[in-house]
Amino acid sequence: MLSKNLTAASSRPIILGILKQGTSYGYLIIKKLKELSGGKIEWSDGMLYPVLHKLEKENLIKAKWELAENGRPRKYYTITDLGKQELINEEKQWNQVNAVLSVLWKQNHSTT
Repeated sequence: MLSKNLTAASSRPIILGILKQGTSYGYLIIKKLKELSGGKIEWSDGMLYPVLHKLEKENLIKAKWELAENGRPRKYYTITDLGKQELINEEKQWNQVNAVLSVLWKQNHSTT
């Protein structure tokens, strides 16, 4: 299980990445993340929806109410062009952090 801090830090690029694959709704985003992580990362509604609302406020995603197959209203989320650009920026930043950590971990393993 990921630490709370790492989960919070990674939520933004993960959600944008999932939505880049196509329009989705909350439960499906949670399910997709669990599937992608092999069950190692699990989010609750309480973790997901505040991030979705923030991304919507920043115009990185847009939301639209539609009727689901069962006839109940469901909020669907779509990434915007601005969100796609932000995902590219997030990827660059995460790759930089990963590169530094990889070097440090290799150095630390070689000295033990």
